Amino acid sequence: MEKISVLQDEVLPPSEPHLKRALKNRHIQFISIGGAIGTGLFMGSGKAIALSGTSIILVYMIVGFFLFFIMRAMGELLLTDLRFRSFADVVAHYLGLRAGYMLSWSYWLSWSVAIIADVIVVAGFFQFWFPDVPIWATASFTMLLLLALNMMAVKLFGEVEFWFAIIKIVAIVALIVTAFILIGISYQSPEGVTASLNNLFEKGTMLPHGISGFLAGFQIAIFSFAGTELIGTTAAEAENPKRNLPKAINTIPFRILIFYVLALACIISVTSWSHVPADRSPFVELFLFAGFPAAAGIINFVVLTSAASSANSGVYASCRMLFGLARRNSAPSFFAKLSRSGVPVMAIAFSGIAMFCGLCLLTIFPNVMELFTVVSTVATILNLYIWTMIMLGYMAYRKKAPELHQSSIFKLPGGRITSVACLGFLLAGFWVLSLQADTRLALYVMPFWFLFLFVSYRPRKAASDQVGSQITQ
Repeated sequence: MEKISVLQDEVLPPSEPHLKRALKNRHIQFISIGGAIGTGLFMGSGKAIALSGTSIILVYMIVGFFLFFIMRAMGELLLTDLRFRSFADVVAHYLGLRAGYMLSWSYWLSWSVAIIADVIVVAGFFQFWFPDVPIWATASFTMLLLLALNMMAVKLFGEVEFWFAIIKIVAIVALIVTAFILIGISYQSPEGVTASLNNLFEKGTMLPHGISGFLAGFQIAIFSFAGTELIGTTAAEAENPKRNLPKAINTIPFRILIFYVLALACIISVTSWSHVPADRSPFVELFLFAGFPAAAGIINFVVLTSAASSANSGVYASCRMLFGLARRNSAPSFFAKLSRSGVPVMAIAFSGIAMFCGLCLLTIFPNVMELFTVVSTVATILNLYIWTMIMLGYMAYRKKAPELHQSSIFKLPGGRITSVACLGFLLAGFWVLSLQADTRLALYVMPFWFLFLFVSYRPRKAASDQVGSQITQ
């Protein structure tokens, strides 16, 4: 089996800068929230509800159920040896350098694409107040702001993302409280819809478009959860990973129930699924629907910052993965250059250029929701691939390092049986994407990306490739 350097501190001379363990528990917790709660929920959930009706709640629960176990598997892998800097190191160690190379570049691309989606949505929300400002101008300004923020010290980044996530949580709680009040007083909208829990159970609301509509909801749901694995990217900069990573992972079910399931149930209860717009944010529309335009403006600002927060987390994650590629000689060495504050500046600059190129898609797809669907589908495919590689890495770990599993303090519940079930779910996710015309095209195109990565990999006999042999197998 090929080895990979995961012993960054041993590979680099003491004089060279390292990624610094400056992220505290609250940073880790809220960065994971910030990455996972973004445009998929605030913007994409409108389309998901329109497609799946109230069954979208079941869709989110199913995806969240399996994702929790995938993250538990990732957590067990990372904590077997703290010299692993991210889940890409784990995959490279147990599945080989080529697998680590393909995963790392795919993770970089997944966030680069997702950031484009987030930034485009930010620009779309900005038009709520300034409809005459071109989307490309707002999107470009947002991108520059995010790149500048990520050039700062990681601790400052953690603080900014902490407060971004707080805004998200406050917005969702405000929506839930407002919905409870409207349901409690049986509020009736000008359109004649009464806010009631009965809207969740009326005939025809569960599967309004049949089983095909139910399955179509999985694309947005999976995209909504993209970023949850960001917990594994922060491992190299976590202050106390043995304590903080399990805490962040074990709160995932709670976050799913509150931020996804309950929020969507509230939206459908107040507006009914048939009145949820597919091309606009249901969070903003709920307050407009209830006759609170001022509150809708505030929520629009909150949703805008939430999308920016998700993009902010994405810049962080993609650049750290590119930094890791350079450390393993799988990317140009200048991507490993760190600033005095320990930030991979060249990786951020390159990622920024790639993302600006992606914004050129606005000239081809002027409709925000149409472009959002295209790029979110590409990101969904890449995330399914990433999660699949994590589970395959876990299976290889169980086979090749049983003694590490026995001594693990954070085991995956169900072990091999759970891992097989998760893998089956992920493969089913690829199949679901082939059922709809607007997601099928990306599914046909993406294999060329993986083929390119497979043939472009060149093994390098560098000293760093040999250090991984020091890890106990």
